[in-house]
Amino acid sequence: MKTVELTKSKGLRGEVSPPPDKSISHRSIMFASMAEGKSIVRNFLRAEDPLSTIRAFRTLGIPITEVATGEITIEGKGLNGLTEPFDVIDCGNSGTTIRLISGLLAGNPFLSILTGDDSLKQRPMARVINPLKQMGALISARGGDKYPPLAIKGSALKAIDYTMPIASAQVKSCVIMAGLYADGTTTITEPQRSRDHTERMLSAMGAGIKVQDLSVSVKGNPKLHAVDVTVPADFSSAAFFIAGALLVPNSEIVIKDVGINQTRTGLLNVLADMGASIKIENMREISGEPIADIICSSAERLKAVKIAGDIVPSLIDEFPILCILASQADGVTEIRGAQELRVKESDRIKAMAIELAKLGVEVREYPDGIDINGNTNLKGGPVESYGDHRIAMSLSIAALIAQGTTVLNNASCADISFPGFYEKLKGLET
Repeated sequence: MKTVELTKSKGLRGEVSPPPDKSISHRSIMFASMAEGKSIVRNFLRAEDPLSTIRAFRTLGIPITEVATGEITIEGKGLNGLTEPFDVIDCGNSGTTIRLISGLLAGNPFLSILTGDDSLKQRPMARVINPLKQMGALISARGGDKYPPLAIKGSALKAIDYTMPIASAQVKSCVIMAGLYADGTTTITEPQRSRDHTERMLSAMGAGIKVQDLSVSVKGNPKLHAVDVTVPADFSSAAFFIAGALLVPNSEIVIKDVGINQTRTGLLNVLADMGASIKIENMREISGEPIADIICSSAERLKAVKIAGDIVPSLIDEFPILCILASQADGVTEIRGAQELRVKESDRIKAMAIELAKLGVEVREYPDGIDINGNTNLKGGPVESYGDHRIAMSLSIAALIAQGTTVLNNASCADISFPGFYEKLKGLET
C-alpha cells in the first residue's frame, strides 16, 4: 500500500514512451495460444493484469516463455489444444482476463474454475454468462450467476445472433471467442462501437470475421495460424501525460509510438472540442494497428463540453483524467451515458465525485454521469485511489496543479497498467 506525496509542478517537458497497450497485450497471449505454431510478442506489457493472462494460459497447458530481449514466445496448440487445469485459474484484478477466457473455455471439453481478487469478485459477470448460456454453455457463478468465481464445464456450442444491451469490448470479445467454437456463424451487434482489437488480431490469424456497421460476425471452427505481434504504446496510459502537458504551465511533451486506433481515441475528439491544440505526427501502422507520436503543450484556456452517446465507449478508460481536465475548463462539463463506469475496478463515477470534492471542485453526481464545475483552484490534501489504477494516476496529475501537498493513498495500484508511472512523471518535471 504505497503512499505518494506530490506537489505543484513548474512544468513538464521532454519525450516519454508510455507502457505497451494493455488490451492488445492480453489478446496477443490469448489468440496466440489458440493458434497453431509459435508466435512472438514484442513490447508486451509486463503489468499485473496481462501477467494474469499469461499465468492463466500456462495453467491451461500453453508453453509461454520470455527470452532475454523481453520478447514473449507462445507455442500455440490450436483451438482444441488446451488441457484441463489442475487448479483454479486466478485472474487477479483483470476483468479482461476472466471475461474473455470465459468464452474460450465455454467451448473446451473440460472443467475450469475462474476466480480473482476481492475487487474482481465484485465485477458483474452476467453480461458474459447470459450470451454464453444462449450458445449452450454450462456455467455457474456466485450470487445467482452474477459474480466470480465461475465454474465452466465446456460443451458443444451453437451459433447465435446476439444484440448487446451495452457497448463493451470485453463482452463482444468473449462472444467472438465462443463463436470460434460454435457451429455456424455467430453475429454480435452493439449499441455503439467499442474497441476492435479482437477483430483486427483474429482476422490477421485467419479467422472468418466480418464487420458491418455495428455488427461483427465470426465463423466457427477456423484454423488460426501463428503471427508475430508488436504491441504499440497504450493510448489510455498516454492520456495522463496529455492531460499533464495541457494543465501544467510551461509544458511540452512528445509522447512516442502511441496506438491511435479510432475506437480508443475519443479523448482526442473531446479535447479538440475543449479547445486544446494537440499535434499527431509520424503516423504509421504496426501489427495492423495505427500508431503515431502525440505532441501537446500547455493550454491557455479549455472550455467545458457535453459528452454523451456514441463517443462514450471510446473514452471509457479516460473518464477519471477527463474529470481532472474538466475541473480546469470554463463552464460546467456534463458527462452522461457512462453508467458502465460504476462497475469498473471501482465505481469510478462515485469515486471521482468524492475525490474532486476533496480537491475543492463542485460536482453533481448522476446515475450515468457527472457534472463538473470548471475554473477551480485545486487544493491539495489526502486523496484515495480506491485501488483503481486510473483514478490513482488521474489524481497524481491533479496534484501537479494543486496548492500545497497532495498525499495519494494506495498509489501502487498504478502498477496494474503502468509500472514505473511515478518515476516517468518525475522525469518530465523541470
